Amino acid sequence: MRELILGVIPNVEEQVDLSAKLIGYGFGPKYADLICVIMPQKSYVNLGFYKGTELPDPKGLLEGTGKLHRHVKLKTPAEIKSAALKALLKAALAAYKKRTASNG
Repeated sequence: MRELILGVIPNVEEQVDLSAKLIGYGFGPKYADLICVIMPQKSYVNLGFYKGTELPDPKGLLEGTGKLHRHVKLKTPAEIKSAALKALLKAALAAYKKRTASNG
C-alpha cells in the first residue's frame, strides 16, 4: 500500500501516528492537509480518504457512513494493485490540489 501511495502522489509526506495506529499521507501537519491514511487491522488494511465523500467512485470501492470520510477495505495484495484503487488515489490528489488552490 505504501509503495502505491508514494508512487502515485509525488513528494507526499508520510506521518506515523502510533497512538491512532495509522500512517497519514499529505502535504502538511494539519488534518486538512491529509490526502489518505493507512489503517492496519488484523485481517485487512483500510485505506482512508480525507473528504472521501467528494471523490468519484465508479467501481464502488469506498465504504463508510460518515459525513466526510470514506475508506477502502483491502484484503489481498491484488486489491492493492487494482487500477480502480490507483484512480481513487489520483482523484484524492486532484481534490486536494483543488481545495488548496481555492484557499489561497
